[in-house]
Amino acid sequence: MTHDELTILLEKKVTASRLHRDSVANSILTDLEAFEPLLQITLDPSSPLSFHAAWVLEYVLDKDLNQLLPYLDFFTANLKHATHESTIRPLAKVCQFLAKSYSGKKNTLTKEVLTNQQIDTIIETGFDWMIAQHKVAVKAYTMTTLFLFGKKRDWVHPELKLILEDSIMYQSPAYKARGRITLELIKKHEKKKLGHN
Repeated sequence: MTHDELTILLEKKVTASRLHRDSVANSILTDLEAFEPLLQITLDPSSPLSFHAAWVLEYVLDKDLNQLLPYLDFFTANLKHATHESTIRPLAKVCQFLAKSYSGKKNTLTKEVLTNQQIDTIIETGFDWMIAQHKVAVKAYTMTTLFLFGKKRDWVHPELKLILEDSIMYQSPAYKARGRITLELIKKHEKKKLGHN
């Protein structure tokens, strides 16, 4: 599938309907040559189809995260340029996929190829998302991402904890709930590091 063919598919077939998004994502999974153009459209803030592409990208990577690995430099370098809320939400979820794959107990290809620089870029973008005006979903996925990567970066948990403690009282019930869970996870991790049960 060419870039132009993919553009037509995104224009005509992708709507807010999960069924339509899944249908296009399945087309990508059966024609992986279309993955690179999908990623390019997603990360092009000037594209009016960036959020349509992002919805599909999230579904594709939920099924097969390894498709992203050859493009991690491009992905991480361009995260910060996304401006549309409906593009940022799926990108935040993809970052969460990466963090879970990297920090989980299973041996994954993500652990082999995700570099320190790429992790640092995801963390930096995540903190930008946490302090900017974004919806709860973006911040909820980002809390998980920052918590997981923070297990390997000592400075991340204190910064995340500070942001959550400073902002939690002014946020929505959903943010408060996720924020409290994240703060509890940080607390447990700190105790574990100190050798307490």
